Amino acid sequence: MAHLRQSIRERIATDVTGLTTTGSNVFQSRVYPIEDASLPCLLVYTTSEDSEVTEMASPRPMTRTLNVVVQGVVGATTPDDTLDLISKEVEVALAGDVSINSLANNSFLSSTEIEFNADGAKPIGTVILNYVVEYRNLDNAPETAI
Repeated sequence: MAHLRQSIRERIATDVTGLTTTGSNVFQSRVYPIEDASLPCLLVYTTSEDSEVTEMASPRPMTRTLNVVVQGVVGATTPDDTLDLISKEVEVALAGDVSINSLANNSFLSSTEIEFNADGAKPIGTVILNYVVEYRNLDNAPETAI
């Protein structure tokens, strides 16, 4: 079974697949270049996680705070309007599953960043939606939510 972090990331990717603007162009990676044919798209990835032991027991319950990014990427034709539309669609989709299919206790949008980049072959715009996902597990069972 996968680590809860992976399961949460995969479920978020599922939640945002099929949105009107980005459709099935959802990728769980931020490493590979994005082809023009894949725009607009969403990238779903994790950036950091804090963990805390909440009880002195054996096994020990842990509370984790995971940072998940849902990044919208568009070409430069009308980036502001399209990025705002992508933001709206993602926010609505993830507000409908705050427990991430019962894998988490809570999730919420913590910040949004909008950037434009003209360094590559073609200019792109991005919206970075930073989500906080709070979940719990036992220290010896990182694949199972409690």
